[in-house]
Amino acid sequence: MERARRYPDSDVFYRALDRELPLIVRGEGCWLYDAAGRKYLDACGGAFVVNLGHGVSEIGEAMAAQMGRVAYVNGTAFTNEAAEQLASELSTLSPRSLGKAYFLSSGSEAVEAALKLARQYWVERGRPEKTKLVARSPGYHGNTLLALSVSSRPHYKKLFGSWLTPVEMAPAPYPYRCSCAGAMDCPSCSGSAVEEAILRAGPRSVAAFIAEPIGGSSTGASVPRADYYTRVREICDRHEVLFIADEVLCGAGRSGRWLGIEHYPGAVPDIVTMGKGLSGGYVPLSAVLAGPKILDVVAQGSGALKHAQTFSHSPAICAAALAAVRLIKSRSLVERAASTGLLLQRKLAALRDLPAVGDVRGIGMLAGVEFVRDKTSKKPFPRELKFAETFMRRAQDAGLVVWPNVGQADGENGDLVMIAPPFIISEAEIDELVARFSTALNKTLAQIPVPGGIA
Repeated sequence: MERARRYPDSDVFYRALDRELPLIVRGEGCWLYDAAGRKYLDACGGAFVVNLGHGVSEIGEAMAAQMGRVAYVNGTAFTNEAAEQLASELSTLSPRSLGKAYFLSSGSEAVEAALKLARQYWVERGRPEKTKLVARSPGYHGNTLLALSVSSRPHYKKLFGSWLTPVEMAPAPYPYRCSCAGAMDCPSCSGSAVEEAILRAGPRSVAAFIAEPIGGSSTGASVPRADYYTRVREICDRHEVLFIADEVLCGAGRSGRWLGIEHYPGAVPDIVTMGKGLSGGYVPLSAVLAGPKILDVVAQGSGALKHAQTFSHSPAICAAALAAVRLIKSRSLVERAASTGLLLQRKLAALRDLPAVGDVRGIGMLAGVEFVRDKTSKKPFPRELKFAETFMRRAQDAGLVVWPNVGQADGENGDLVMIAPPFIISEAEIDELVARFSTALNKTLAQIPVPGGIA
């Protein structure tokens, strides 16, 4: 008899230990199929990674061909064709000042390496006093300890606070929950809050500022206004602070541009991190992008980044990502993310009319839907109701996969879900997404007791 796919009946240490998980046996395009024959519309690309869609055989074939030649070499002793070619492809897509790529396996690793690179750069420039970091709240950059330190996820950090590095936080641009009503001098929305944080920390001691160019799940795809990063770039330059753009979620075409920061001309970062959709979700691969400004200092100093992972620059993984990037280019999928993204955002906007939906926002193939107890006051649901988690499960029951997040309203309360489908999604599938979302919301509101109803 087949064992249940849940803890403790299975031998897998699951990410969710409190429920049974469907066994996915196949994926095709925007759809997943489980062992019971049910199908699910993958409306979040798993975890924002499946931008090409499921079942793209060319990627597996490219990886198998590479593994048939050589599967692994140590990146401290050798280079390999796949890494060389992948770096060359990325250099054609990225700003010239970010033309060198260091390959790792996850977004957290890339952020960890980028922050270490920033520190090493200043030490090798003779500025060892630059030790501090500035980030934004809400915000998220990963789960390794330094990446978690620059994140603002209280429910993630609660257990590990004593292990984390203190980081100066600036309020993130979050128009839906900002009280400024669009005022041009708003510190959060204009970027001046970043300067205030740098000044609090002491500019001579700040090594880097890190931010997601387009808000990820922590702010539900909030898009900063047009002058935000121009201001941030000027602030960082004036105070000699490196600007790190965390493009792990919003990069690789997700926003309708190869990098999310490209929506802000002239605001070129010093270091960029990428991951998730960079390999289309087919292998765990991430990258740190930098250029001569940073790397010349290291090359002329110690000669190497003081950060290493066993599978950095792995030929097998790089071969899969190389195939994915070439398919993104040859099939014009970034352009498709921009054009179909307009359709997606327009059709999702209709969700604002549903009960408990406070806001729908986003850009390209990235959107967030924020739930509220009261639409007028924007009061969130009490955290103990676990609205986002309940909605995620009811959506799965309805054959829809979304990504939940919580705590964005005040650090504890707040519920939203993210929508980030493969770039190949059709108009009919977008309509199906909206219909299944509505069904899931109705079931969620029927399940969760809300005294007085929804305002």
